[in-house]
Amino acid sequence: MKAQPTWQRPAILAWLQQILLERFGQPVRLHFAEPGIVRLATEGSATYIDICTDPATFSRAGSGLPCTRWNGAAEGWDMALGRPLPAPGAARLQTPLIEDAQTGYRIYYDVLGLTYWMLSRQEEVGYADLDDHSRFPASASHAFKHAYLDRPLVDEWLHVLRQVAQRAWPQLSFKQHCFELKVSHDVDRPSRYGFGGAGNILRKVAGDFLKRHDFKSPFVAPRVRLNTQTCLHPDDPGNTFDWIMDVSERQGLVSAFYFICGRTDPDKDADYEPEHPAIRDLMGRIHKRGHEIGLHPSFGTFNAPDLIAVEATRLKRICAEEGIEQDAWGGRMHYLRWETPTTMYGWENAGMTYDSTLGYADFPGFRCGTCFEYPALDPIAGKQLNLRIRPLIAMECTVMNQRYVGLGTGPESLARFLQLKDACRAVGGTFTLLWHNSEFATPESRRLYQDVLAA
Repeated sequence: MKAQPTWQRPAILAWLQQILLERFGQPVRLHFAEPGIVRLATEGSATYIDICTDPATFSRAGSGLPCTRWNGAAEGWDMALGRPLPAPGAARLQTPLIEDAQTGYRIYYDVLGLTYWMLSRQEEVGYADLDDHSRFPASASHAFKHAYLDRPLVDEWLHVLRQVAQRAWPQLSFKQHCFELKVSHDVDRPSRYGFGGAGNILRKVAGDFLKRHDFKSPFVAPRVRLNTQTCLHPDDPGNTFDWIMDVSERQGLVSAFYFICGRTDPDKDADYEPEHPAIRDLMGRIHKRGHEIGLHPSFGTFNAPDLIAVEATRLKRICAEEGIEQDAWGGRMHYLRWETPTTMYGWENAGMTYDSTLGYADFPGFRCGTCFEYPALDPIAGKQLNLRIRPLIAMECTVMNQRYVGLGTGPESLARFLQLKDACRAVGGTFTLLWHNSEFATPESRRLYQDVLAA
């Protein structure tokens, strides 16, 4: 018997039903009505929506799919971003794309296949031409190659599907989503001078003095190093935590701080131990102010799920010893290293609630095509996990640093952040922003951060 294409597995349809339930707030049943047709139906209604599919197209890995665009506004449909929609997987589209049939509606584009392909990261499975940190780069993605990385494409297509569903089932009340902003901070360097050996501190001082012209560093560094015993020193340039929490609280936000709890690569991982009294004190202060603590697994764990579980256990043990309790535990991989589907099993096996790794280091945007959190799926096994995926939309150094987009801290950088934030707002999703605690060294960077949050 011929094996079913990945797309057609019953578990995939059940997962997609869950996605639609979370988006629409109404249960929609999916089944293959005939080969190449997925039918959406609701209880008590004879009306249904048929979606034409080609399961083989969206079961493919790699970025070699064709792509065209659809001007939905010309056919009477609202476009969330007010622009024609890219249609990955299609070289051309039928006109009209959505047909009003006697029994309901028929859509001649595989919206659900696209949703599966983007959210599961099927595109990345088995990809070998990785960057220097073993990451799937944005530049290799279909979204980058076809110029839609800056758009929540899955959300835009589901916005269209929602309109079709509202016309098909006007008796139903659909869920309304409100825009959210979530800020998080990977704690790679909680202190500029408080931890590490003497040689490491001397190198930092020399760099600060010679390259950044920080002429106070030779005097500040010894004082910070000697006085980081039970808490972080107030003069430490890396100790921006209270300022971050102050800014978040003024905006009504909860900041999440993700701590490294392992050392699989001494050159890439943190120079602190999470058990250090100053780190315990920091965690306690974060928790006391109502902010979140999470995990930032060390550099070499992305393809070693057991190590992620070990480091998660270490973090939870320290938090328990400090009387820190949370309803949810999440975090993000160090250097945004990720292997589909291997990495997610580390989080799953550790009993973590969510992961927020899935953005790109080289370009900001919508790696998963969405700014909504969703249940994780292993595209190889066709298995839904308990883990939730919280896509990362932008990291500060991706936009600002010369190594990546290189826009600095001025108006161009602010415009790029706000373009992405506005796209999330247009679909009622969540703008997830990563800004390291160690990247507030200048008044300009602090001002930019506050402007991004306030807009």
